[in-house]
Amino acid sequence: MTESPILKPVLVFVGSGAGGLLRYALGGLIQTWWGPAFPMGTMLVNISGCFAKGFLATAFAGQLPLREEYRLVLLVGVLGGYTTFSSFGRETIVLMEEGAWARAGAYVLTSVIVGLAAVWLGGLLAGRIWPTAPA
Repeated sequence: MTESPILKPVLVFVGSGAGGLLRYALGGLIQTWWGPAFPMGTMLVNISGCFAKGFLATAFAGQLPLREEYRLVLLVGVLGGYTTFSSFGRETIVLMEEGAWARAGAYVLTSVIVGLAAVWLGGLLAGRIWPTAPA
């Protein structure tokens, strides 16, 4: 039996939706409990997603082998929809494990600094196109 070429993208799509719903529900619940003074919901979602990514990626590579389709659903789909920060964390760890410290540092600094700058520039551009009062 041959595998459908659309199976993997569909599995990632379904997993991403589940992860996004999980992020929305859990992040919102935590934020409601914590209050508006600090983005605790997002931070805990990112940290828990990083933990899950490290745990599952290591388990699936070693003692708990899993079919590629299931790994895609969980690691790329669900955790990707839950938080891409987990992928960022895992990729950084892999670079460090390979001894590519300079590349890992460049990846972290570029992602954070340029990412923040991109958010600021995107907001600036949108504010020029559609002027509104600050939120």
